[in-house]
Amino acid sequence: MRVAAAQARPHWLDSAATTGKVVEWIENAAAEQVELLTFPETFLSGYPSWLEHTGGARFENLEQKRAYAAYLGAAVEMTGPELALITEAVHDLGVFVYLGTTERSGGTIFCTLVAIDPAAGIVSTHRKLMPTYEERLVWGIGDGHGLRVHPVGPTRVGGLNCWENWMPQARHALYAQSEELHVSVWPGNPHNTADLPRFIAREGRVFCLAANGLLSLADVPADFPLRTALEAAELTDYCRGGSAIAAPDGTWVVEPVVDEERLVIADLDFTRVREERQNFDPTGHYSRPDVFFSVEVDRRRRIPTAFRD
Repeated sequence: MRVAAAQARPHWLDSAATTGKVVEWIENAAAEQVELLTFPETFLSGYPSWLEHTGGARFENLEQKRAYAAYLGAAVEMTGPELALITEAVHDLGVFVYLGTTERSGGTIFCTLVAIDPAAGIVSTHRKLMPTYEERLVWGIGDGHGLRVHPVGPTRVGGLNCWENWMPQARHALYAQSEELHVSVWPGNPHNTADLPRFIAREGRVFCLAANGLLSLADVPADFPLRTALEAAELTDYCRGGSAIAAPDGTWVVEPVVDEERLVIADLDFTRVREERQNFDPTGHYSRPDVFFSVEVDRRRRIPTAFRD
């Protein structure tokens, strides 16, 4: 099966323009006969890179409030026109897509990985279980609702957002559903994918596809409330890519690609997964459910209020 990571640069905080770019890249992938395409974490509508460079934790700071308001306004709803247009493109072009999004729900933003099937449409929306460090200033805490593996072509695919790929329980939940291709999405720091995709691949005896993005100061709109503060920080590149693909034995299929906007493509032979499971299957013949007793995953969507009329 041919798979690809879209190592791309979003139209930051412009959901309409980024939606157009997502559709364009799906078209490009289809032209390359790609069957599964993965976009970086929160590609639509952008990663909150300003937080660590502008004192994002300053309490009751007006500029930080205005930045959050702009970020919330650019986020998308799962039933909105952006996802509808992308889902239509997925259906027309026949490419299964994992898309990192900033999901708006009321006044809260979730880091959500959306899985879109060409025939069935949106099949899962996985909200990041635990935002990492300063991300908790702008993202809500997710739940297990999207911890699901999907059939794609000859294989089964699951995905996680950024640092939750470090969470053994989250990986275990996907391995236990007979995952063979693990998708990991990242904002775009090469050090994140220097070793973890190879570790996941070897641990799960899976292929691991890591999608990283690109983002620089030049991508930040002039009217963003903290643009001047970002200029004063004198850092021009926030996300530099690092997309990569690892094989089930922990070797690279494609080593991390840095500072380049392109499709990172590979043809995967899933007999390699079955070969590597001859001696290790973490939730199969090498597991001990009698010792590690009663592992349960709650996949109910967490909602603040239930109305019964």
